[in-house]
Amino acid sequence: MATETRNDTPTDDFPDDDVDVDSPVVRRLRSRWHAHLDSKQRAAVTAWAAFAATFGITRAITHWIHDGHGPSGGGMSVGGRHFHHYNIGIALLTGVGLIAVRGEHKLAQHPATATSYGVGTALIVDEAALLIDLKDVYWARDGRSSVDLAVGLITVGGLGITGSSFWPVAARELRPRSRRG
Repeated sequence: MATETRNDTPTDDFPDDDVDVDSPVVRRLRSRWHAHLDSKQRAAVTAWAAFAATFGITRAITHWIHDGHGPSGGGMSVGGRHFHHYNIGIALLTGVGLIAVRGEHKLAQHPATATSYGVGTALIVDEAALLIDLKDVYWARDGRSSVDLAVGLITVGGLGITGSSFWPVAARELRPRSRRG
């Protein structure tokens, strides 16, 4: 357990306008989130979750486009040239780096910073084969399955490790009251 002082006071970690904050389950999970994870751990879990969600959504969208749906040009283009989504990832990581180097301390662990880090990293990792080979091998069979599997395992492992003190508590809170121990 971390040594940072914690409290149950709501913070910006959850967007109140999208969540029924009066729900007993949400109140309990929010309380446990703050009681069992310090701000650094919450930022790490947020970044891993953003990575996992972005990687999954990006893979789904690119497969959908590759199967002939979506834009006729096969994705995003700028000035008639294909625009790879790793560029968005690089821009996001540049912003996160600026916050780390020049930003206020509280911004470094802000949920938006952690989310930007996870999203940016996922967008880059998704096109790692292109960056490694310096040619567009995104749809080549060689290595694609192993990259997908490795990133999936890293995602699940990272989420499990970064939130290891929170997940058991969250699972207990989500069980029906009669089954809680």
